[in-house]
Amino acid sequence: MDQLFVNASAAPYPVYIGEGIRGGAGDLLFPEAKEAEKMFIVSDSAVAPLYLEDVVQSFPDGIEVFTFTVESGEASKSFAVYERILTAMLESGLDRKSAVVALGGGVVGDLAGFAAATYMRGISFVQMPTTLLAHDSSVGGKTGINHPLGKNMVGAFHQPDAVIYDVEMLQTLSDKEWRSGFAEMIKHAYIKDAAFLEWLQTHMTSLEDVKSSAVSMLKRSIQIKADVVALDEKETGVRAHLNFGHTLGHAIESTAGYGRWAHGEAVAAGMLFAMRISNEEGLSNWNITKEKAWLHSLGYPLDMKTMNASSLLEAMKKDKKTSAGVLTFVLVTEPGETMTKQIPDETVHRLLTSFIGEAETE
Repeated sequence: MDQLFVNASAAPYPVYIGEGIRGGAGDLLFPEAKEAEKMFIVSDSAVAPLYLEDVVQSFPDGIEVFTFTVESGEASKSFAVYERILTAMLESGLDRKSAVVALGGGVVGDLAGFAAATYMRGISFVQMPTTLLAHDSSVGGKTGINHPLGKNMVGAFHQPDAVIYDVEMLQTLSDKEWRSGFAEMIKHAYIKDAAFLEWLQTHMTSLEDVKSSAVSMLKRSIQIKADVVALDEKETGVRAHLNFGHTLGHAIESTAGYGRWAHGEAVAAGMLFAMRISNEEGLSNWNITKEKAWLHSLGYPLDMKTMNASSLLEAMKKDKKTSAGVLTFVLVTEPGETMTKQIPDETVHRLLTSFIGEAETE
């Protein structure tokens, strides 16, 4: 088992990475779970039948364990499901010494984390990611739910007490989920580590390559995320660079309808579009055809022919990164060199129309 630490302001917390470690979750969580006498595990309908009982059984005698299962998918990050979780927490008699465990992917982590952040003004919280994508969302303390007008628009910063990453659980993921998670690894490489990006583009030429190298890549990708979070926990500066590809990515997700595009698929398209903007602004010289070909080789669809530039622009303007009504994009001028820049609506619309048109001709 490997162990990393995230240097959060309240206290550093461990990230455990290993095979089969879910069965020892209870041992790993104490003393991280502090004085908890009640544990409330949130999972989803895809994960719970496979792994929930293993985690429940890992807790020692004397710990009362409650479980709550939501439907799998982005649609569960809603006000209605959030309220149901809070009701179940109250009915279970959770107090300020209780802890919430998120056993699932990014949706479960965001949802359960937000419930923990707001229950009695904040109780302990543990992340147990079960997807590759959740390696990104499980570290850093961002929690939240979606609003019909925008993704992750309601939320809070609430750092977990620990992250337990049992990579054995990745074996049950679909190819679509593998691609979605790998997109966030690619993002980390683009924004922070040119050598890591070069290695990925040289060695990861198929999804099977990704699956066989997951553990070593996870450690590097999580460390990049942890380093950025340590510098800027509340996203007042450099942490915003982690949103590379997300301005358009979130707009694709909300416009298409949550769940139609996997998060990472949308982010992959968003990263290519950000490169287009960067080139247009004279800040970079990306060979976008080459970058797109690599993503295609890994199975990313990048097909936006059903999208409308005006609708996407409207959705982007509701993004949290918009400032005074002006869109702000994270731009990578070269691997490892990242900045933010405000881009006029007219420029975005023109480039987006062209970007969609290119997808239609492929």
